[in-house]
Amino acid sequence: MDAITVEHLTKRYDATLAVDDISFTVPAGATVGLLGGNGAGKTTTIGLLLGLLIPTSGTIRVLGHDMARDRFAALARMNFSSPYVALPQRISVAENLRMYAHLYDVRHTEQRIAELSRELDLGEFLHRPAGQLSAGQKTRVALAKALINRPEVLLLDEPTASLDPDTGDWVRGLLERYRAESGCAILLASHNMDEVERLCDQVLMLKRGRIVDQGSPPDLLVRYGREDLVEVFLDIARGRRQAAEAA
Repeated sequence: MDAITVEHLTKRYDATLAVDDISFTVPAGATVGLLGGNGAGKTTTIGLLLGLLIPTSGTIRVLGHDMARDRFAALARMNFSSPYVALPQRISVAENLRMYAHLYDVRHTEQRIAELSRELDLGEFLHRPAGQLSAGQKTRVALAKALINRPEVLLLDEPTASLDPDTGDWVRGLLERYRAESGCAILLASHNMDEVERLCDQVLMLKRGRIVDQGSPPDLLVRYGREDLVEVFLDIARGRRQAAEAA
């Protein structure tokens, strides 16, 4: 069963075509990577999936719900994390998590916050105002907020940005365990190619709002004759494969 189904999705801002007729699926229990340079359409795609933006055309279904007609039923069962989206700064981490737990109608709120505090090592700053956290601490709190309702669909935008290598590895392990235990579907936008190779079953390569290639990380490495996804990313971003084929 597909947790996310996107068909012919397009988003235009006046003369700018931010997302250009893309179609893809994310199966339940799978992690799909969304890769592309700045301006490729990754953030716009996530905004469309969350219902924050209205498509110019095309359809989105999440957990069987049409996001144009029944998005609130889907939103209750999904969540989102980005270190670039600030939580309310003046209230504590615990108060932020209580607020989001209330919005998602989470039962046994204090128990759930205690679980996330242990899993993400938030105890040292759980009662500190969110505005006083370091960048790495804010990233961990953003992930706690994203997991508060035990989502069935998780949208992640650079989930380990600002984390040191050890903590980033630890968070990736947490995401792997959560997916294995819950069957959650994950759509991951990341510039960390090691992260993508480790976590993703499939990768969608975006360029100028279009999906220009897709496949599993091993398939993409073979197709481009490369040893790592960084080189594949550069080939696509710089049009090197297309140029070689044309020659």
